[in-house]
Amino acid sequence: HSHGRKIVSVTTWASFASMWLIPRLEIFQREHPEIDIRIDASDTYVDLSTSDVDLALRYARPQQMPASAVRLFGEQITPVASRWLLQQQAIQRVSDLRQCTLIESGDIEKSPNLEWLSWRRWLDHFAAEAADAGQRQKTAPTLAPQRWLYFNYAYQNAQAALAGQGVALARLPLVAENLARGDLVEVLPDTRLQTPMANWLVTAPRAGSKPEVVAFCEWLKAEANSTRLAMGE
Repeated sequence: HSHGRKIVSVTTWASFASMWLIPRLEIFQREHPEIDIRIDASDTYVDLSTSDVDLALRYARPQQMPASAVRLFGEQITPVASRWLLQQQAIQRVSDLRQCTLIESGDIEKSPNLEWLSWRRWLDHFAAEAADAGQRQKTAPTLAPQRWLYFNYAYQNAQAALAGQGVALARLPLVAENLARGDLVEVLPDTRLQTPMANWLVTAPRAGSKPEVVAFCEWLKAEANSTRLAMGE
């Protein structure tokens, strides 16, 4: 059925596909109607040297990436909630989060990469900062919210926040569009926390010279640039 058509196959992780790649794909498809895109978003690590996948979009620390990897953008995490929730509940400072439901990924403990996304780490950081500033608020890591809501995937956390179910600690690059549209609001905008993680583009050695792969990579880099601008990176 795809006789004579060009195909670019991409491996990536599920939340990145749902929240960053898929919403933008239509732009590429308008510009390149002759190229078909095949996305495998299964969260299993695909070895580019042995598979027939053309490129990978990875989430990792710099030291985990090959020298050929292109850094798309870094990562900041920030508490977000729906506009509706913020009309019901005023959140002015960290201690106000006690009145809220906090949304978190349920499998954070399983991966050293994911522990950066925990409310525990975020609270440790900003409670310490509040103490340093001499505001001895009781915002210590013992902060207990009204309740917790756990999901497996970043996109589920964002969906729950969009639905007004609580405050999620979101990866800024993945929700930049929601924030720009106003569906989600940064609850405490001066509490963004930089993580050592970044998003990367890795091209399979044999695919790098294919014109369709080059076109897709150029488009990805341009889109990543607009995400960096939206994040203020």
